[in-house]
Amino acid sequence: MLCAILFDLDGTIVNTDPIHFQAWQKMLLSYGMEIDETFYKSRISGGLNPEIVKDILPQLSVAEGQKFADEKEALFRQLAPNLQPLPGFAELIAWTETHQLKRALVTNAPRLNAAFMLQVLGIKEAFHTIVLADDCTAGKPDPEPYQVALNNLEIKAEQAIALEDSPSGIRAAVGANIRTIGIASTHDPQILQQIGSLMAIPDFTDLQLWTFLNSLIDSDLSAIGKAAP
Repeated sequence: MLCAILFDLDGTIVNTDPIHFQAWQKMLLSYGMEIDETFYKSRISGGLNPEIVKDILPQLSVAEGQKFADEKEALFRQLAPNLQPLPGFAELIAWTETHQLKRALVTNAPRLNAAFMLQVLGIKEAFHTIVLADDCTAGKPDPEPYQVALNNLEIKAEQAIALEDSPSGIRAAVGANIRTIGIASTHDPQILQQIGSLMAIPDFTDLQLWTFLNSLIDSDLSAIGKAAP
């Protein structure tokens, strides 16, 4: 039985990648690095800042890397005062309320960014639990954040659907044995399906998504009907 929808944040609820790309571009220019979208998608998108900085700026100490990352995220927040959720998100939240499904937010976003985006989007109260990578021993692509969300909601993996936009996020959700739908706002939909998503859709208005979700509800109702005396 479907009991919950688990949402990623960056790239899934809201397409922040263009702004993150702009912030990384500007910050890395001071180190003589000019990056393009291919570099961003393959080396940065969906990752954790300490690992990204260690990979592309190995000359920095841990403290210098943290300072760089903090400045980059402050720049992101400065550039992102007018964020809007992907089309269909409000309708999906309303659908989960109609069917009394729980909702979780599972994100690698730094704590200040997550709080900023939830406030700008006005959706802080939309989730029954919020799981940050900062609160886990490992972030995505490790499955731990999704396992924590399942535990917090007191449900099993087969009772949930995850919505993710990045390869690292899909690997995390699939690694937690959760059925996962790819949101192709930032990455090639074929890549998202190759690494385990059930489908790849552009946003929450896609008919394929609604057909699938409603089929799960119909199946659950049918099973309940057959089990009734």
